[in-house]
Amino acid sequence: MASQSDEETEGTPSSSSSGLSGRELWESAGVTPVEIALPGGVALTLRAYRKAGEITPTELEAEEDDPFEARKRPVEDDDDDEEVIVDEEFQALLAEGDDGETAKADEPDAADFEDEKDESDDQPEDEEVPLFLSHKGKLIAFKSPEGLVSFIRSGAPNDLAQLDGWATLADRVQSTDVDPLPDDRYELDLVVENLRGGHDTWDLPLLIAAGEVARDLGYALRLKPVILALSPGSPLDDLDESLRAAETGGMGGFFGRRRLKKIGAQQASLGWRSIIGKISAAVDWRD
Repeated sequence: MASQSDEETEGTPSSSSSGLSGRELWESAGVTPVEIALPGGVALTLRAYRKAGEITPTELEAEEDDPFEARKRPVEDDDDDEEVIVDEEFQALLAEGDDGETAKADEPDAADFEDEKDESDDQPEDEEVPLFLSHKGKLIAFKSPEGLVSFIRSGAPNDLAQLDGWATLADRVQSTDVDPLPDDRYELDLVVENLRGGHDTWDLPLLIAAGEVARDLGYALRLKPVILALSPGSPLDDLDESLRAAETGGMGGFFGRRRLKKIGAQQASLGWRSIIGKISAAVDWRD
């Protein structure tokens, strides 16, 4: 006959029975809690990295909700009725060169966007890519650990539910387990103001971390404007490389700081304001 203590142990399905909780629980599932401070609030969500060939993102919403389609305007031209994408902030960011002059040839067109889409959709199957607690291109976010845990346990559809170990995580996770590490906390709400303060006040770790999470979100949520703005060779990618060089110190840091001095604070803050706005618009707050 089983003792009372044995019965209590057998009837407890949570992390206490498995011996897994906190960091061990997240590591066993290959999923990490993430905190992202946005203008609309501090978002708690989840992130994972998997090989591209192992995951299938949920379908995006209807085409009319595409961020590019929302920015289309007809061009008033007697000889050409074609619609073009108008996004003043990204046009200015991408067209402006190091000398501050704009070049029409650098303005993005529909072909540029299609190339960017192909680049993000056709990743090598063995390459690790980010995915978040998301559904149909929307980041599912919570303002409390309790709300996040309740959703995880609910069985609601999301992009992480396909992962091995998700069912076990959903069965065992507790609100006390939701404690993002310092490296998984991002302050996107401070980026624009910090950039506006000028080169001497730029917070290098803050801006570098913002670039990392923005790239992850752009890819995982398929935010084409964000992917484009941070793509290799873009002004904001040049800013990111200069920030990283300056952070290293030594001669590399010296040259990195020199490169930063050549980057316009207004241009950088304008680009980041638009990126953060597009990420914020893709957040689905659930509590």
